[in-house]
Amino acid sequence: MTWTWTPAMIAVGVACSIFAVGLVILLIYRSTLTLHEEDSLYLDPANSHLQQEQTELLVKMNRLTVPVWIFGTGFGVMLLVLAGMFIYQGLNAVQ
Repeated sequence: MTWTWTPAMIAVGVACSIFAVGLVILLIYRSTLTLHEEDSLYLDPANSHLQQEQTELLVKMNRLTVPVWIFGTGFGVMLLVLAGMFIYQGLNAVQ
């Protein structure tokens, strides 16, 4: 049995790869942000700028939550659609 890539399969494959690359970039960026995150801060008034940096870091990480979910879900859906297309093609080739 030979697998042929139809134009629809190519389009879904390209969309899947775009979602995958976007997801990887977002996850790498988020992991670089968490490198600078502190577990606990003991601050006095002289070090109040550290608390502000920590709050800005948490805001950035919270802002990334929705795009990571979107790209992760998009990648998963596109991968399932592509697998379904291959299965459908294989079942039609048997008949």
